[in-house]
Amino acid sequence: MSDSKEPRAQPLGLLEEEELITSGMNFFPRDFGFRQTRGYKSLAVSKNPSSQRLEQSKQDEISQDLSQLKAAVERLCRPCPWEWTFFQGNCYFMSNSQRNWHDSITACQEVGAQLVIIKSAEEQNFLQLQSSRSNRFTWMGLSDLNQEGTWQWVDDSPLSTSFKQYWNRGEPNNIGEEDCVEFNGNGWNDDKCSAAKFWICKKSAASCSRDEGELLSSASASPIAHVA
Repeated sequence: MSDSKEPRAQPLGLLEEEELITSGMNFFPRDFGFRQTRGYKSLAVSKNPSSQRLEQSKQDEISQDLSQLKAAVERLCRPCPWEWTFFQGNCYFMSNSQRNWHDSITACQEVGAQLVIIKSAEEQNFLQLQSSRSNRFTWMGLSDLNQEGTWQWVDDSPLSTSFKQYWNRGEPNNIGEEDCVEFNGNGWNDDKCSAAKFWICKKSAASCSRDEGELLSSASASPIAHVA
């Protein structure tokens, strides 16, 4: 048997090596953004400076528009603070926690308001509805603490005779020194001032320094009004 030898790989010449590497580079899709630089070992991702500038310009424009929008919102006139309800020129705050009657007065004073004083039948109906919808017993600013049977609001004004119709049947009964008044169901009830209940604060609504026409004019003149 004759010895057989496997053929040995012949070394490539410089030209053949260059050709092999160059042909291998063709396997990279051009859509990936690769390009061959001088020599054959470097790959780089192409960048478009003009596209980058356009993108930055758009971002700057959006940032400016947002700043103008924020400033415009802050200028809008709002008659009542957030979480307060507007009704016939006044703002009302319905609490989400409970306090006794005296602490409820303090809570309203701390926000520049009063424990609610009712001035009209329309206001009474509005407040009674708010209280009954939430199914809560809610303090109002009425008591006979100064003199038993003489009902006064927290501003010392007397209870109008026409308002006595809002007492629930059999009330006020003053069982156990019940000297403070709450919204209860569809009417009023007297209860102990030490009892913890929800409360309603009332204060006058803010007056707008600008009228609607002036506000609309300033909005239309603002660059943000033209943003698509």
